[in-house]
Amino acid sequence: MDSPTSTRLRTPRAAGLAGVVFAVLLAAAVVLMRIAVPSGSPAEAAVDADKRWAVRLALEIVPFAGIFFLWFMGALREHSGEVEDRFFATVFLGSGFIFVATLFVAAAAAGTVLNEAVPPSGFGRPFAYTVLTSYAMRVAAVFAFSTSAIGRRLGVFPRPVAPLGFATGLALLVLGSGVPWIEMVFPFWVLVVSLHILRAGLRRTP
Repeated sequence: MDSPTSTRLRTPRAAGLAGVVFAVLLAAAVVLMRIAVPSGSPAEAAVDADKRWAVRLALEIVPFAGIFFLWFMGALREHSGEVEDRFFATVFLGSGFIFVATLFVAAAAAGTVLNEAVPPSGFGRPFAYTVLTSYAMRVAAVFAFSTSAIGRRLGVFPRPVAPLGFATGLALLVLGSGVPWIEMVFPFWVLVVSLHILRAGLRRTP
């Protein structure tokens, strides 16, 4: 029997699925919000009463997406092994935590549209849209950059995955607040990385 000092917690195999679940949940939340709020005027047009169900459902999804993203971060660290560069690891963890925080803040602010019968005049929806597109997506870009850099340096990502991460980060950084639906790039990249982690885990399994 292992002593308490030599016992090491094992990463659950299901952790590799966390990124897939996050990608699906975040993509669903983005689609629902885009259905409810016109893409061209997110801070001006009122949400139709018959579309508020989409906002309500999206806000119910976001907390679970954030939780699964934290598990996805853990799966990434396990996949990269015990050799870690402190600089990139700090940026990786910091950007991941800030992304979840800004995602939650944007969702909480977006909840104000459920009580709006007329176009908003101040805080609520414009604040939520700014936090999501100008802050959350750009922090997600930093996360994609740092993750791809770690994967490339340690050789734990296949050759196409790292450049895809850099391209994703560049798109989110430059186009985060100017192109509708650009938010979908991030869950797509997470899905690709998660599928690679799952595939690598299956190869290591006897």
